[in-house]
Amino acid sequence: MAKIVADVMSHNPITVKPEMPLKEAIKILAERRISGLPVVNDQEKLVGIVSESDLMWQESGVTPPAYIMVLDSVIFLENPGRYEKEIHKALGETVGEVMSKDPLTTTEEKPLSAAARLMHERNIHRLPVLDTNGKLVGILTRGDIIRAMANE
Repeated sequence: MAKIVADVMSHNPITVKPEMPLKEAIKILAERRISGLPVVNDQEKLVGIVSESDLMWQESGVTPPAYIMVLDSVIFLENPGRYEKEIHKALGETVGEVMSKDPLTTTEEKPLSAAARLMHERNIHRLPVLDTNGKLVGILTRGDIIRAMANE
């Protein structure tokens, strides 16, 4: 019988709130040796994910977008909106300021193979798992999938 997400996901994942100071979230990630945390609001609805990638801006800083000057005009060679987003992440002090919003999600009933394919195609390390009411009930990580493969 084919496995579904609920068979291998991590139940009751550690979550954080958007208003949590970033230093507290970093401490949780380091102490628990995990690479990302679901961000939920007061109704336990998923509002984002904060991951190691989101936090790298804090340490690495931001590189301004490339541009050229033509007469008195500035022409950006890449999207300056991305630069603005990166600055926001680099200067953020709360989880909500640096988290990735609108993460891809899955449901408990989804076939594990479909969730694994989505994670592979989008190069995602974790998928929040929502129930039928949109409430966070678990998280599926690459490690969960590998462990399930090992137990077959």
